[in-house]
Amino acid sequence: MMRMMWIAMLAGTAAVCPAAVQAEDVLPANVTFVTSSGFWEDSGDPSAVLDPRGKAPSAAPPASAAQKGYYKLIALRQQDGTAHIVLQQIALDPAGPKIVSSAELDEFSKMKAFVTDIRPETSDGVTQQPGLFATVYLRTDPAATDVETWTVLIDELGDIRIERESN
Repeated sequence: MMRMMWIAMLAGTAAVCPAAVQAEDVLPANVTFVTSSGFWEDSGDPSAVLDPRGKAPSAAPPASAAQKGYYKLIALRQQDGTAHIVLQQIALDPAGPKIVSSAELDEFSKMKAFVTDIRPETSDGVTQQPGLFATVYLRTDPAATDVETWTVLIDELGDIRIERESN
């Protein structure tokens, strides 16, 4: 009896699940860590919409369209095992999330870091202040046993700071 209930439950679940998703359709194999956290918003003034590095975007939204969204940090594994970290601004668009900007965080690339984890400040999904606080765990020597911790901070104005965490 229990087995029949289990099979019925699985059959019902399969009926509501979309077609099988291929792994390569979701993320490339070199994406090792992704975290979404924080939030941002702008006034709708195209001159105020900046990417994380302070450059004007190539296609600014209309002046009447105020935007808001969240940040995403992505670790991309390179052939030598080191990682590049990309910061994205994701807009909450009525049609679904939309990438507003992407920028590689050169500070990590220059370190030739082996990233072991990326974590947001909180995992409850609620952020009280605009901006981002995330911790990147890495090694600059693959044989090292100790992991270094670095923070990526974005304040309410969009200014980015990358700092080694200190106790």
